[in-house]
Amino acid sequence: MGEGIVRYKYDVWGEEVILGVSWDLLWVVAVAVLILLAAHAIIMAVLANKKMDKPSSEGRRVLRHETIDRLFHWIMAGSILLLILTGVAPIIGLRIAWLNWHWIAGLVLTFVVIFHIVRSLFWQDFKSMILGPRDFGEPFDSAKKPGKYSFEQKGMHWAVTVVVLAVIVTGLLMFIQIDTPFWNRTNSMPESQLGLVFLLHGLSTLALVALAATHIYFALRPEKLFYTRSMISGWISEDEMTANHDTSRWSPKEAD
Repeated sequence: MGEGIVRYKYDVWGEEVILGVSWDLLWVVAVAVLILLAAHAIIMAVLANKKMDKPSSEGRRVLRHETIDRLFHWIMAGSILLLILTGVAPIIGLRIAWLNWHWIAGLVLTFVVIFHIVRSLFWQDFKSMILGPRDFGEPFDSAKKPGKYSFEQKGMHWAVTVVVLAVIVTGLLMFIQIDTPFWNRTNSMPESQLGLVFLLHGLSTLALVALAATHIYFALRPEKLFYTRSMISGWISEDEMTANHDTSRWSPKEAD
């Protein structure tokens, strides 16, 4: 049975309980994201002739991302893409042995996120990712340059943080209900509670699909490619730094 964004079923007692999210929303999310990103691309193309020349990638290089942080990023990206692929595959009718790959990717994501949280609190400048009042003026005033991270980058980071944590928590609650190499299925959660977990996991999955598509789009934008390069090589040029960042708020060391 379906109603709005929620699917329902009758349990063994004949009572209506939540089954999960309506997966018709997957197509709604896909079309909405496609339209929004296409509109952004068109607007940026129209305004392209008004933009200044791109800063040079030549010359002195400064360090933007440590090796360990780049490794974390790509492991997290790979596990999220695998989670999306294996989670969406049965919904769109792809017949693959998805379940084991899904929970393995989920455990990898859980591990790297815990690692990143600990590292960000004790070994990184956590304050550089906090959204402050000044950040909200950046999109409306080109004279306001960010420190290491822009308003958009911070916003994406916190949106992904909330959604990924929701995916992990609900995923782990579902994980303990299935057969694994570590334990046998418990079926310990009542159907009504399990249905709510499925619903929250489904909603967070849809949000993750939208965020992943948006992140990939902006990572491939011509004016943002130097950030993507820095997530591979670790560096940006001094010219790119001064053109896009306030050097009084971010003064990185020189790259090797």
